[in-house]
Amino acid sequence: MPPNTTATTGDTATTGAAPAKSGRKKGRKARLLVLLLVLAVIAGIAYGGYWSVSTVRASLPQTTGTITLDGLSGPVDVKRDGNGIPQIYASSDADLFMAQGYVQAQDRFYEMDVRRHMTAGRLSEMFGKSQVKNDEFLRTLGWERVAKQEYDTKLSASAKSYLDAYSKGVNAYLKGKSGKDISLEYAALNLTNDYKPQQWTPVDSISWLKAMAWDLRGNMQDEIDRALMTSRLGPQQIQDLYPEYPYSRNKPIVQEGQYDALTKSFEQSAAAGTPVGTGTTNGTGTTSGTGTSTSTGTTGATGTNGTTGATGATGATGSSAGTTGATGSGPSGTSGSGLTSQLGGLYSSLDDLPTAVGVNGQGIGSNSWVVGGQHTITGKPLLANDPHLEASLPGVWYQMGLHCRTVSAKCQYDVTGYTFAGMPGVIIGHNADIAWGMTNSGVDVSDLYLEKVTAGGYLYDGKVRPFKTRQETIKVAGGASKTIVVRETQDGMPLLSDRDDELVQVGKKATVVAAAPDRGDGYGIALKWTALDAGASMDAIFALDKAGDWKDFRAAAAKFDVPSQNLIYADTRDNIGYTLPGKIPTRSAADDGSVPAPGWDPKYRWTGYIQQDELPYEYNPKRGYIVTANQAVVDKDKYPYTLTTDWGYGTRSQRITDLIESKIKGGGKISTDDMRQMQLDDSSEIAKLMVPKLLKINLSDKNVRDAQKLLEGWDYTQDSDSAAAAYFNAVWRNVLKLAFGNKLPKELRVKGQCLWVDKVDSTGPVDDDNTKVRECGMRAADQAQPDGGDRWFEVVRNLMNKPDSDWWKTPKQGTRPAAKNMDQLFARAMIDARWELTAKLGKDIDTWNWGRLHRLFLKNQTLGTDGPKVLQYLLNRGPWKLNGGEAAVDATGWNAAGGYNVVWVPSMRMVVNLADLDKSKWINLTGASGHAFSAHYTDQTDKWAKGELLPWSYSSKAVDKSTSDTLVLKP
Repeated sequence: MPPNTTATTGDTATTGAAPAKSGRKKGRKARLLVLLLVLAVIAGIAYGGYWSVSTVRASLPQTTGTITLDGLSGPVDVKRDGNGIPQIYASSDADLFMAQGYVQAQDRFYEMDVRRHMTAGRLSEMFGKSQVKNDEFLRTLGWERVAKQEYDTKLSASAKSYLDAYSKGVNAYLKGKSGKDISLEYAALNLTNDYKPQQWTPVDSISWLKAMAWDLRGNMQDEIDRALMTSRLGPQQIQDLYPEYPYSRNKPIVQEGQYDALTKSFEQSAAAGTPVGTGTTNGTGTTSGTGTSTSTGTTGATGTNGTTGATGATGATGSSAGTTGATGSGPSGTSGSGLTSQLGGLYSSLDDLPTAVGVNGQGIGSNSWVVGGQHTITGKPLLANDPHLEASLPGVWYQMGLHCRTVSAKCQYDVTGYTFAGMPGVIIGHNADIAWGMTNSGVDVSDLYLEKVTAGGYLYDGKVRPFKTRQETIKVAGGASKTIVVRETQDGMPLLSDRDDELVQVGKKATVVAAAPDRGDGYGIALKWTALDAGASMDAIFALDKAGDWKDFRAAAAKFDVPSQNLIYADTRDNIGYTLPGKIPTRSAADDGSVPAPGWDPKYRWTGYIQQDELPYEYNPKRGYIVTANQAVVDKDKYPYTLTTDWGYGTRSQRITDLIESKIKGGGKISTDDMRQMQLDDSSEIAKLMVPKLLKINLSDKNVRDAQKLLEGWDYTQDSDSAAAAYFNAVWRNVLKLAFGNKLPKELRVKGQCLWVDKVDSTGPVDDDNTKVRECGMRAADQAQPDGGDRWFEVVRNLMNKPDSDWWKTPKQGTRPAAKNMDQLFARAMIDARWELTAKLGKDIDTWNWGRLHRLFLKNQTLGTDGPKVLQYLLNRGPWKLNGGEAAVDATGWNAAGGYNVVWVPSMRMVVNLADLDKSKWINLTGASGHAFSAHYTDQTDKWAKGELLPWSYSSKAVDKSTSDTLVLKP
C-alpha cells in the first residue's frame, strides 16, 4: 500500500514515495538510469533488453509444475483459474497456511513489503528521507509495538501457529531471491537504494490489522473538522452543517433487534427519567438529547468559551457559549482560534499518512445486505457485499480459497473469499455452512485530548504527571538515521503534537480563558484509540473462517476488538443475521466524543467499554432482510449507549431497502442477478430532491437554458453516457461551493484555491471590505470540504426549507450575479456549471457525458505515483469512464470540492448463493497479481467497470472444472 498517500480511497489518486535521493545530481542520475531501463524494455535491444526482459520474467510466479518447500508435511495443490485466482488444497492447517503465505508472496510480495514498512514506521528504509515524517508519526502511534504485544500475550496458540506457518511460507518464497527476482519495482528501486527484502514475521501480518483499523477508526475527522470550523463559523452555523440523523426517513440497521441484558435496564432508566447517554452534541455550544445536566459554559456570554452541555436536556448553558464570537467553540474553555491552528497541524499529519484500506477516515463506506429464503428464487439466503475503499493498484483485496482435502481436527478449514496479501485466513467470504460480509460501522472508538504540557509532564486532575517515554531510531536509506522521543500519558495516549513543528509553535500561542489551565509551554494533542491496546482480532478471523452456525459466528465476532465492523450473516439452513462486535468505549455525561476533550479533566476520560452481550444484533427479523450501508446501527431512542454522533446519513441504505421492498411488494422473488443489479444502482437521491426546483428557475442566457433542458425527463440515473448526470453533478458541485465551500476556513478548503475573505479578530469575522485578506486552501483536493457526501445531502435538504437562509447568500463575482436567496444561488450555480463544463467538455452539450468527467485512474502505489513519468506510464492503468456517483449504491465516489475524478470505489463485489455455493459470483477491482506485466494485473477491471461478476467456484468439482494452472508444492 502507498507510502505518503493522499486518497483519490480512498479511498482516490494517491501520492506515493519517491526513491531515496542524496542530492539533486544523484536524483537526476537515478531518473536517467530508470529512463534508460524503460527504453531498453520498450526497444528490447542488446544486453539492456535481455536484462530488462529477464528481470520481468524472473519476478512472475511459477504456476505449474512442482516446487519443493522445506517445512511442509505433505503435498499441497495450488489450482489457479483463468484469472489467476488460487484455490489451495492441503491435508493440515499448517500446510494450508504455509502455502497461503507462499502463494500470496508469489503474486504480491512487493505490496506486502511496502505495507509492513508502513505499519512499522519504516518507510524511510525503502524510500529515503521523504518518508521520515510519516515514519515519525507511525512510530508515535506504535502499531508494530502493539502487534508484538498481541502476538506475545493475547493470541491463542493455534492463531500463533497459523501466523508462524504463514510466515514460513512467505520466507520460503524469498529464499535465494534478489529484489529483481521478486518484483520489477525492486529492480527500479535498487538503482537509487541498496534495499534488500527481509524475512517476514507474524508481527508483520498482525500489524496490518492496525492499518485497517486506522482507516475505520470512527469520527476523528469530524472532531477535527468541527473544531477547525470555529475560526469562521458560529455554533448555529456548524450545527447546520452537522444535522441530526434522519431516523424517521432512513431506517437504522437493527429494527427488530435484541440487546440481551440491556433491554430491561434501558426501559427502567427511561421510565425513571435518568440520563441514558443518548444526548447529542454538535460540538459548538449547542446541545440536544435526553440527559438532564449541562456542562460548564461559565463565560459563554463573551463568546470566548465554547463549553457544551454534552447530554443536557436543552443545552442551555452550552447554547449560549460562543454565540457572539467566531472563536467560541473550543472544548472546555479553550478558544477556537488556538485549537483551530493546532488541529490544522494535526490534519496535515493525518492527511499525509499512507491510506491502508480507505480514504483516511473520510468517505469510507460499504454496502452489504442479506435476503432470507422467503424472498429469494432459491428458497435460501442471498448475501451481497461491496466495500467502498481506495482505488489502489494492485487492489487491496486478494481472492483465494483455502481447502482441507478432508475437514478434520487436523485440518479444519474449507473457506473461500477475500483476504489481504500479507495476512493468513479469509476476511470476507463463505465456507460450506455460512457466509458473511462487512461494512464500516462508524462507531466512535477514538478521541483527541488537549493536554496541558509542562517541563515536568502533563496536567491531570490537578497534578503534573510525568510522561512515559521511549526512543525510536528511524533508519533512512541514503542518509543518517534519526532518533525521536515518543511521549505518552500514563494511560497510554501518545502525544501526536510532538510530531509536527507547527503544532508545537501554535500550542505555545494558544489563547485560553481563565477556566482552562495556564498556557505555560502550550497545549499538546494526544490520542485515545482502542487499537492502541493489545487485542485478539486475528483469532476472530480464524474463528469466522470455520464457524458452522449463528452461535459460532457470534462467538467469533466477539473476538473482533478492532476495527468494529457491521457483520452480516447467512447460512445454508436459511438463517440470516447481523451483529455489531468490537471494543466500544463508554463516556461520561460530560463527553460524547464529538469534539476534542480537555485532557486535564478526569470526567472526560472513558468510563469503560460496552459488554459484548450488550451490543446490538438481529437474527431472522420478520421482514426477511437486513441492510447495512454505514447508516445508524440503532435508533437513538432505543439503545442506552451513544455509539457515535457521526453516522453516515443512510442514503445508500435506504435506497437498497427501497429496491428490496419494491421487489417483495410486487410479489417477486429476488435472484442472484437481482442482487448484482442492485449493486449497480446509480440513482442520485440528491438529484431527485433538487431537479424539480432547478427546472422552475428562469434563466436569461440561452446557453444555460439549453443545459437546463438536459434535466427535463431525466430519470436521475448517473450512467457514464448521460449528459444530464454530467450537468446536474456540476450544478451540485457549484451549489456546494457557493453556499458552503467559500465560507469554510482555509484548513478545510482545497490546497491552492485562494479567496479574499473577511479578516477574523477576537470577536469573529470583520465584515468590512477594507479588511479582506487572501487565504488559500490547505487540503488535498480529494480530502477537502464540502465533499458532497450524504451529510451534505441532509444539509441542503434542511436548508431548502429556509430559502432565505444566509447560507444561500453569495457575492457577485465578475459578471456572475450575486445571490440573496436559494433560487438566486441555484441560478448562479447553473450558470457557473454551464461554463465550467464548457471549459472541460466543450460548448456543444450534445458531446457531454458523465463518464468524460467521472474517470477512474489506477496508480501503482509507490513508483507509479512519484516515480519517473515513463515508469508511471508502464505501471499505471486507466482511465475508465464510470457510472455511479457520490452516495449512490454504485458508490464511485468523487469529492465535490476537488473535482469529478473517482475517489473511492466498490473495491470488490460479491453475491453468495447459499442454495448452491458454486452459483455465487465475485469480482475484484484489479486482478490477482501485483506484477505490472502479468496478465492478471488488471484483468478483472474492465468487467468490474461494466458491472459484471465472475463465476466463483467452491466445490472441488467446480474448482477442477475452472482450473487453468496447477502447481504442486512438495515437502
